[in-house]
Amino acid sequence: MNKIEAINKLTALDRVGVYVLSKGDLAKAFPYEKEKAFEKSLQRLVSDGILQRVAKGIYVNTMAKSKRGQVIEDIAAVLRRGHFSYVTRESMLSEYGVISQVPMSRITLMTTGANGVYQTPYGTVEFTHTKRRLAELIQRTLTVKGRPLRIATKQAAIADLMRSGRNTSMIDMKELADA
Repeated sequence: MNKIEAINKLTALDRVGVYVLSKGDLAKAFPYEKEKAFEKSLQRLVSDGILQRVAKGIYVNTMAKSKRGQVIEDIAAVLRRGHFSYVTRESMLSEYGVISQVPMSRITLMTTGANGVYQTPYGTVEFTHTKRRLAELIQRTLTVKGRPLRIATKQAAIADLMRSGRNTSMIDMKELADA
């Protein structure tokens, strides 16, 4: 693929809101590329600053106009595509005001996929596996317009924090009583 062709394809994807792509997504976008040529093209797009490699096999279109404030959530969604994941524990408890600490450059999620911690230029993505059934997970989470991932209810975020054995001393007990 040449640079102009790649930019045109990435612009078309951006128009429909896709700016975080897996290596597989990019391979589907350029199906005629042979494997070695595709690898070289990816390296060239990264070195030219058109794509940013944010995790192994995950890229962000640096020219995208569809980027929202929740880039790290978009990255998390692509990292665990095909699995149910939601924002919870410290990330949501901070948003709900249950803990006073604000997780800087870190997002905590539960997923039906594998555990994992990923360092990205946009912050750290931390996944913890859950064995809960999908129906239960949907009941414990909310959809928020403009957010790519579902979020835990206050009660679910507290339960997730306690169940995963995390530090609970930072919880504001008054807020806990209100939950």
